[in-house]
Amino acid sequence: MVRYISTRGKAPVLNFEEVVLTGLARDGGLYVPETWPQFSEGDIRSLAGMSYADAAAFLLQPFLGDSISAQDFGAMTQKAYASFSHKAVVPICQLGSNEFLMELYHGPTLAFKDVALQLLGFLYDHFLARQGRRVTIIGATSGDTGSAAIEACRGRDAVDIFILHPLDRVSEVQRRQMTTVQDANVYNIAVKGDFDDCQAMVKAMFNDHGFRDELAVSAVNSINWARVMAQIVYYFTVGVSLGSPDRAISFSVPSGNFGDVYAGYAASKMGLPIDQLIVATNRNDILSRFFNSGEYRKSGVDPTMSPSMDIQVSSNFERFLFDLYGRDGEVVRQLMQKLDSDGGFAVNMSLLNEGVFSAGRCDEEETLRTIRQTLIESVKLVDPHTAVGLAVGDKCRVPSTAPLVTLSTAHPAKFPDAVEKATGERPALPKHMADLFQRPERMTELPNDIAVVKSFIREHSRILGTV
Repeated sequence: MVRYISTRGKAPVLNFEEVVLTGLARDGGLYVPETWPQFSEGDIRSLAGMSYADAAAFLLQPFLGDSISAQDFGAMTQKAYASFSHKAVVPICQLGSNEFLMELYHGPTLAFKDVALQLLGFLYDHFLARQGRRVTIIGATSGDTGSAAIEACRGRDAVDIFILHPLDRVSEVQRRQMTTVQDANVYNIAVKGDFDDCQAMVKAMFNDHGFRDELAVSAVNSINWARVMAQIVYYFTVGVSLGSPDRAISFSVPSGNFGDVYAGYAASKMGLPIDQLIVATNRNDILSRFFNSGEYRKSGVDPTMSPSMDIQVSSNFERFLFDLYGRDGEVVRQLMQKLDSDGGFAVNMSLLNEGVFSAGRCDEEETLRTIRQTLIESVKLVDPHTAVGLAVGDKCRVPSTAPLVTLSTAHPAKFPDAVEKATGERPALPKHMADLFQRPERMTELPNDIAVVKSFIREHSRILGTV
């Protein structure tokens, strides 16, 4: 049975159910599997022809232990992916002779976060009903996590959800996807700061154990292991579609918080042959600087047309550091303390040179040019985050016969201004969102002050009336 340990080595070992409801470890670290489940070449070949929901049930069952029966989990994956508009759930599109897009935006909120969060909503329902309890979910978003989390949790009796986003630093479509949800258990908080401020505030609330226990705080962003776990599936399904396990595949991943590309790393640890994992960043390039220099150092966050990547402190990067240092939680704890006190740290490049990662950055002009060229050359409209993945993938790809798959993380209609600037074509929202700009909004603007935000959450969380 897979158990879960903290990247900082001091928190209790948990089972899957406990990990889902806990989120951040009590020592400030992130939970990871104690060992990686292993899939043979035969196991991977058996995915060919499976529905996405069946593949998810097969690949993720080893992570669950005895927390959920195979029958119950299979029913969850069927329901979770029934809400997607494309029958394949995560289809691929060919752009060139050996270049492909993985389309991750066919869920209800048009972004890759739906692939994990639709499943997480059913996991919460299952565990909370079994335990007869409720939780207060607190999360931070740079744009897409918030709407996907809200969509997964809206109207659920056992959950109140509070999502922090940086005021005026997400696209209007991203904001409205969150703020036009009128369910009484949903609270949108616009913080007068950047995403890193929002994320730091959420982590601080998790590390305030009195507050955390008082409100039964849980997480839906990618500090929650279940989020990363669910994203592993599409690396396998797309890999099999393109010839795995009989040939390796390369992936270019638009990266901000490191969760999506870390899921690819997890897939490689589980047996999927991956030639390259390309970490693609915009000008907020702390991750590409790290993989090219060994130094992880914070600098200011610049707003860009790819706002979901406007991040300096990448939550899931700590999970990778844990493996990089031989799963030594004490070393990780010291490095994260150094990040807080000194603004950064360095690792020996010899550690990095042994891995599958490459990295690069893309500026605003390159992003616009890539959107325009992709439409001209491949008759495909892409959003700015996907364009960053395409541009960096082209620059960082090594000579190889491996297909290069770029993760298309959002529908172009979520970023219509950037797409129109690049192409002159303004992408329309899908039918189920056509009236988004006419729907009334509901959100609360708060200062970048954790005491004020905690007070707001205490005042509105229904859990205090039930304990």
